[in-house]
Amino acid sequence: MTALTSQAPASRQPISFALLAQVILIANSFIMLYPVVVMVLSAFKTTGEIFEHPFALPDFTQVGNFAKVLGETAMPTYFVNSILVTGTSIVLILVLGTMAGYAVARYESRTNTFILLFFLAGLMLPLKLAVIPLFILLRDLGLLDSRWSLIVTYTAIGLPSAVFIMAGFLRSLPSELEDAARIDGASEPRIMWSVMLPLARPPMAIAAIQNAVPIWNDFFFPLVFIQTDARKTLPQGLTTFMGEYTTDWGMLFAGLTIAAAPITLLYIALSRQFIQGMTAGAVK
Repeated sequence: MTALTSQAPASRQPISFALLAQVILIANSFIMLYPVVVMVLSAFKTTGEIFEHPFALPDFTQVGNFAKVLGETAMPTYFVNSILVTGTSIVLILVLGTMAGYAVARYESRTNTFILLFFLAGLMLPLKLAVIPLFILLRDLGLLDSRWSLIVTYTAIGLPSAVFIMAGFLRSLPSELEDAARIDGASEPRIMWSVMLPLARPPMAIAAIQNAVPIWNDFFFPLVFIQTDARKTLPQGLTTFMGEYTTDWGMLFAGLTIAAAPITLLYIALSRQFIQGMTAGAVK
């Protein structure tokens, strides 16, 4: 009887910690989702309704703000620019980062450690500190006020993290896979493309999401490098809805909803790969 009594608190303790963790996670979810819900609801209201009834449910059939944003502003142009800049940057980051990570992880060389440290140094040095030399360099190269000025900059910013993620994952793959492919006569590019890359989808999803979100939401570099209105991205273009004396908050929230939709859908589409990549190696 004494043994059963002494074991009872120990059996209830994990349950209490699990319950506390669930309560914290649920509360954190409400805190994170509350601004998003307010943004979406406000997109269906006029400016007067937002200030008079901020917490009331709107009439979801009133899509006038969205019609004005898409029909009376340059929002579609900003949207296309953001897709082109973000998509091209992510493709370059994944291609170059995967190739560099594969070379560092799968080939033995005296310079591998130095190359990896060279890329990791990019994680410690924020590129915004070098914005003036970067501005001069892009001007001399004739890339200023073009989408390529943003693409080149974002690719350079995203490569260190992509190389770090890909090298760490590819290094954990068994070498027997390569040996079997070489015995079958596969070339080195074929081994990387047909054997290794299909196994590296989870870390590629992590690298894509980790870099796509800050690139899509970035306001600093477009503000510095882009002057022509036709080449502005979404974060920079949304400032046109804010006037010096008045602001159409309904249109602004509608524009923010449209801007947040693609990156949210991308995360939902890649969520399974993202979770697999985060938990890769945790269970043998």
